[in-house]
Amino acid sequence: MTDYTSRTLATCARSVLLTLAMAAPAIAGDFFEVEPGVDLYYEDHGSGLPIVFVPGWTFTTQVFEHQIGAFAKDHRVITFDPRSHGRSTLTLEGNNYVTQGADLAKLLDHLKVEKPVLVGWSFGCLTTWEFIKTRSVDAASAHMCIDLSPTPLTGNDGDWAEGSVAEIAELYSGIQSAEGQRNVINWYADEVMIEQDYTPELSRWIVDQSTKSPPFVAAAYLAAGNFSNYLETAKEVDAKLPSAFVIADHWSDSAKAYLAVHTPNSSVQAFGGHMMFWEYPDRFNRVLAGFIAQIE
Repeated sequence: MTDYTSRTLATCARSVLLTLAMAAPAIAGDFFEVEPGVDLYYEDHGSGLPIVFVPGWTFTTQVFEHQIGAFAKDHRVITFDPRSHGRSTLTLEGNNYVTQGADLAKLLDHLKVEKPVLVGWSFGCLTTWEFIKTRSVDAASAHMCIDLSPTPLTGNDGDWAEGSVAEIAELYSGIQSAEGQRNVINWYADEVMIEQDYTPELSRWIVDQSTKSPPFVAAAYLAAGNFSNYLETAKEVDAKLPSAFVIADHWSDSAKAYLAVHTPNSSVQAFGGHMMFWEYPDRFNRVLAGFIAQIE
């Protein structure tokens, strides 16, 4: 190979790497040790009023890919992989939402974040409600819950809940093996989370995130989530903070009726499926931006 060819190839390689670097989104990722041997992966972007996005059951920072860039232009945006999720430490202990709320509090103390806007998705709402329950409503500026009832499992007809006891038990039984976990995630994503075509590529993206949490972790969090009850905290948030719910169309009637009784001051928007913030980001981001504008 001539010197000219070598230089030309090296120049082309540098050009390609530079192009890729410019095209790739900047990731301000790091790790924080919340207790000995347990590191949380987190991302911290931008500056301004802090917005904290909390992913749901077995999911990661990746689900908020359409929110991070949009809101980091004018705000400080923080998100993280909860313990035993994604890039955070896989641990035998603390795989519940009480501990996850405590982890969030430690992370925000570490980052010196005060009075954030809290945005939880699905069981991530349990984390944000737990944070408020232990720190008080004064620790947040506002709260948005994406598509979860404060009482996920009640056994009472007509309540906004995740399902019947029998339905939740079936899901719990289904995720006891790696294959069963993949099957449950794919079924739930196709039937409940996503309205568009559930392509093989989308399936791989979702399953890859979720299965970073092995079956024993997924089962522990599923049980912990469904047996949680944050109704009193949600009522306090509704009374004292700007509060909003964004809910999926498929259960909007029962959700709106429930919220009208228990959290009458909260705004409610219904559209899309369970992951509407990812599937319809422009619409969701307008809703969130409008909500935040009320407190700025």
